[in-house]
Amino acid sequence: MSLYRVFAGLCLCLFSLVGVAQQTPVDAYDADTQRANALLAKAVAEYKAKGDAALAEFSRQGAYVDGELYIYVVDTSGVMLASGGPSASLIGKPVFSVLDDDLKAIFQQIISQPEDGVVRSAEYRWWNWQHAKVERKRVFYERVQDRVISVGYYMPRSSPEQAQQLLHQISGQVASDAKTTLDLINQHDKQLTQDDLYAFVVDLKTKRFVAHGFTPRLIGTDFKSLRSTDGKPIGEDILKQMKTHETGEIAYLWRNPITGQNEYKRTFLQRVNGYVVAVGCYAIK
Repeated sequence: MSLYRVFAGLCLCLFSLVGVAQQTPVDAYDADTQRANALLAKAVAEYKAKGDAALAEFSRQGAYVDGELYIYVVDTSGVMLASGGPSASLIGKPVFSVLDDDLKAIFQQIISQPEDGVVRSAEYRWWNWQHAKVERKRVFYERVQDRVISVGYYMPRSSPEQAQQLLHQISGQVASDAKTTLDLINQHDKQLTQDDLYAFVVDLKTKRFVAHGFTPRLIGTDFKSLRSTDGKPIGEDILKQMKTHETGEIAYLWRNPITGQNEYKRTFLQRVNGYVVAVGCYAIK
């Protein structure tokens, strides 16, 4: 990943933080939010006590790394000062000069914000080095003098509500133009594939996959024979539901392509003009 891409993402995420007071979300990531805020508070206290002497501690694999969480610090002139994660390769580099005009304008707004003791948060899409994918990330940060101290976590699992919204969107597109929509799903169009959410479509006449947003090798194969990772006949169960219902849902064990682990998946179903359209989400730990 280029230096520009890394720092551009940092600048964009910080811009989205400006003027947004911290709110602790009551959601499935509440435990991660608490861990991130605890690590940030610890780092801010350390920096206030030791000043720049604390930066070396933030960059070591020690007290300021908690699993996948790590502290990183950027100053208001655009220099990465510390990082306990992959962005450590940027430490000491004056990256502000590599930004284009638009990003310079955004960063200027960031550094113009006051130091007011407020923790701010935002969500944005960013590269996850561990999974080699772009995922949603939630970041918390606080400005101390001319230092921006930050910590964030990735959000690889989408909610049931997000899965149902995507199902509604894709079902509508299948109803209006099935051929184009199936092609877009098979091309992994970014509007029809969101984080760990993707659709698959089955032709009820042939009982075969006609589209799959993640595993193209399944296209044209017998859907009825599909089984969960623990052997349950999910293809048969879905076809049985769709004989008598226009909508439905099913839960089963499946491999999450984002985490690479077998996880329980809740899949929502919609019958549309002779097709079954499905979108599922993985259970959040």
